[in-house]
Amino acid sequence: MATPVNPVRDNVLIVHWHDLGRHLGCYGASGVRSPNLDRLAAEGVLLTDAHAAAPLCSPSRGALFSGRYPHSNGLIGLAHHGWQYHDDVRTLPSLLAEVGWYTALFGMQHETAYPKRLGFHEYDVTNSYCEYVTDRASRWLARFPPQPFLLTAGFFETHRPYPVDRYAPADPEGFDVPSYLPDRPQVREDLAGFHGSIEVADAAVGRLLQTLDDEGLDDSTWVVFLTDHGEAFPGAKSTLYAPGTGIAAIVRPPRRLRAAPRVYDDLFSGVDLVPTLLDLLGVPVPAAVEGVSHAGQLLGRSESTARDVLFTEKTFHDSFDPIRAVRTKQFSYIENYAPRPKLDLPLDIENSLSGAALGTEHLRPRPSRELYDLAADPDERDNLADTEDFAGTQAELALQLATWRRATGDSIPSEEEGTAYARKAMEEYLATLGRVPDVRSAYSSERGILDEPRGGVAT
Repeated sequence: MATPVNPVRDNVLIVHWHDLGRHLGCYGASGVRSPNLDRLAAEGVLLTDAHAAAPLCSPSRGALFSGRYPHSNGLIGLAHHGWQYHDDVRTLPSLLAEVGWYTALFGMQHETAYPKRLGFHEYDVTNSYCEYVTDRASRWLARFPPQPFLLTAGFFETHRPYPVDRYAPADPEGFDVPSYLPDRPQVREDLAGFHGSIEVADAAVGRLLQTLDDEGLDDSTWVVFLTDHGEAFPGAKSTLYAPGTGIAAIVRPPRRLRAAPRVYDDLFSGVDLVPTLLDLLGVPVPAAVEGVSHAGQLLGRSESTARDVLFTEKTFHDSFDPIRAVRTKQFSYIENYAPRPKLDLPLDIENSLSGAALGTEHLRPRPSRELYDLAADPDERDNLADTEDFAGTQAELALQLATWRRATGDSIPSEEEGTAYARKAMEEYLATLGRVPDVRSAYSSERGILDEPRGGVAT
């Protein structure tokens, strides 16, 4: 990076949610009440084609905060199944801490059972419900934190479950059902709870942004909102279709820059977050980072395309399910490396109202290769793989995928090896923990976190 896009050492506030996809009003989601995030999008840059590097929690978050693909950084499965970063991985908080930023985390992280390894000067992951996180982060901001700072606020929301005593459900008839889901009463009831959790979490974001403004920090702070991957509904989370990898991403520059609001339609990968933020802050991007910077594009200072193709992957979720995909603005090409049903549902979705509403179609065999024309078929339903008319397109995309896999050192274990790896990692982690964690809890004591909060000044 020869010339920083913005060489001032600004602050960064990152707010990230669980399992949201792009289910917000500013993305056109029907019936969703998200006025605070809609306002943030109207004031900043709304990324319309951002995708997670993986469609599940730990691998997607690992890519977001390391700038490296899951198979490169080590988080190819869930942290509570025993997967960890490789020792050489440097996360965003550690990179910024090395050059003078003060870094703090309140709430959810799903990269490790050992938060002290993430590089934060201080953290409190004991409770990830949005009210607690917002209170902790707001008090921290109000005590004039060291500057520049990176503050990460991680919400448990909108992860399942959606208990009615926490999230008042929306009217089940007050919205359109997303096109990838069947329009059935159980699905509507399930979505109503999801909408309720969105509304509660959105209000918490509003309170946090108001604190930022009240403390006069909005002039010097980049605000970044994002989620880890797609919604926790059948056909989204844990798939490499757009509902599974598509993520909400909003970036509001410091008000001092007087940057015009804009909609950014180019492809953006989860691995691009780290290089983009480092570039915006004038910090050199390490050679190990595999993403690309969109800094100039987000500020409207470059008309070039930062990325015209992106890659996504899945290896382990609740089971060994190896898939890789390449996506352009026009096509999506997917390679499935093991015989599996069309939808291999994670347990939280399988046991949900929506999961119970499915028939048997999702159990039919999954094709080994899938190709979709996104212009003609945005819902990715008409598989064009192995058809004569699209043979050239398939060959070109398959070559791009193979080239990327070679360049990034991606190897996929066999069925036997993959299953054994998954079992071994889980057994070792459970032996260390001494119990089975409750991964659907917002409390670290129940989730299986193995070290204590690291404190700065009490807040």
